[in-house]
Amino acid sequence: MPRYFIKLAYDGSNYHGWQSQENAVSVQSELEKCMSLKLGFNVKLTGCGRTDTGVHAREFYAHFDMDIPFNQVSKSEFINNLNQFLPADISVFDIIEVDREANARFDAVSRTYKYYIHQQKDPFLQQYSFYHYGAFDSGLMNQACLILFDYEDFTSFSKLHSKTKTNICHISLCKWEYVGEQIIFTIQADRFLRNMVRAIVGTMLEIGKGKLTISAFREVIESKNRSNAGYSVPGHALFLEKVNYPETIFMRNID
Repeated sequence: MPRYFIKLAYDGSNYHGWQSQENAVSVQSELEKCMSLKLGFNVKLTGCGRTDTGVHAREFYAHFDMDIPFNQVSKSEFINNLNQFLPADISVFDIIEVDREANARFDAVSRTYKYYIHQQKDPFLQQYSFYHYGAFDSGLMNQACLILFDYEDFTSFSKLHSKTKTNICHISLCKWEYVGEQIIFTIQADRFLRNMVRAIVGTMLEIGKGKLTISAFREVIESKNRSNAGYSVPGHALFLEKVNYPETIFMRNID
């Protein structure tokens, strides 16, 4: 039975995250419903991760199996028809055949998130950027980024009572940078804990405002206690930007 990765993007404003859940609208449930109606069988998707309520994805992958393989013509037609049927805030870009054992969640080697902040009130940024009034020291915040590379256990930034088997993550990129009127936090790791990026951002903003020292930041991480870290910033300004996989799992090259 052929296995496929579906490559998509979504605006998470109207959804309780990616993952299906009872009594809540999710991206997964919407996509599975539309795909099942178009393909004529019950489609079950496995996503590359789960995003929190209101969080967006510029690039997201999920895998599914089907009995009859796509050919290039029928696949293009299916993607076009699916996009017309889906809500406007979910877009499918591609469907790629992969190795039969490939897994969209467990085969991802890295995920990249960005968090957007603006400091001058702007009605055209407010939907996808966090308005944070007041100056902060981005140099200190970048010093805090370097400290994250010294650690693997990020329990202090994990949502309480989550069901993850381990809180170990390996961070490969972390930085703050000004781009136009915004300051953007970028972080890349092999995996992320629930609420982790938003908790890190909230804690680093405390550093930037002089309310938390660099040495105290180390103590927060080493305490492995969520109550010692800063607040979680709102989800509407967080984007899953990129998901990377080993090329060997794909039956053809992807962009």
